[in-house]
Amino acid sequence: MTRITYSIVPHDGGWAYMAADVYSEPFPTRDMALTAARIAAAEQQVGGDDEEISFQDEKGNWHFEHADGGDRPEAMVEDG
Repeated sequence: MTRITYSIVPHDGGWAYMAADVYSEPFPTRDMALTAARIAAAEQQVGGDDEEISFQDEKGNWHFEHADGGDRPEAMVEDG
């Protein structure tokens, strides 16, 4: 299972959560960033509906895939 970790870090004069080297918007306090990270982690784990996906690659070939809506990563928040 894929795991995503959200970390609370100083960013742009405030605090943000970061996952895979990507920052959220800055929050004025660490507690606000922590709350936002917990919300994002919870939403990341919510499954959806199965979907059929189609896309065209750079060579013009079409690809068709089935996306399992229940295949969600485990999301964690590290505070400190």
